[in-house]
Amino acid sequence: MAESEEKNITVNRKARYEYSIVQTYEAGIVLQGTEVKALRQGKANIVDSYAMLRAGEVWLIALHISPYEQGNINNHEPTRDRKLLLKKSEIRKLIGKTKEKGLTLVPLRLYFKKGKVKVEIALAKGKKVYDKREAITKRDQQRDQERNFK
Repeated sequence: MAESEEKNITVNRKARYEYSIVQTYEAGIVLQGTEVKALRQGKANIVDSYAMLRAGEVWLIALHISPYEQGNINNHEPTRDRKLLLKKSEIRKLIGKTKEKGLTLVPLRLYFKKGKVKVEIALAKGKKVYDKREAITKRDQQRDQERNFK
C-alpha cells in the first residue's frame, strides 16, 4: 500500500508557472458527502483557488467542486470555503512564514490517498515576469535537446 494508491483528481499546473515553490504540505480536507461523490467523477477546478489562515486554521478558498448530478436538494454549494486539516505544528510554521516573508499558500493538486481526499498545498513566492520568461526559455531548450537526442 505505497504511493501507487494515489489517484489525482486535478492538478494546478498554473501554480508552478506563477509561483516558485518553497515547501509543500499534504493536508486533509473537510468535505460533505456529495462533494466526495463529485470528486470521484473528477468534477473539480483548483486553478483559481488559494489557501488562507483564519483564526489558527487553514482554509481553502475558491475551490470549485461541481454539484453532484445524482444529488438531491441537499447538494453542496460549489465554491464554499473548505477547512484543511494539518497538524498544529505545521500550522504554526505556516503562520510564521506567511507573515514574515510575503509567501502565500497555493494548492498544487487534489488527489485520493487510501480512499481519503488530500490536498497538496505549497508555500510559494510569486514569480516576476522575467522569471516566467526564463522558465519558458528553459522549457523550450529542454524540448529542443530531447528532440535532437532522439
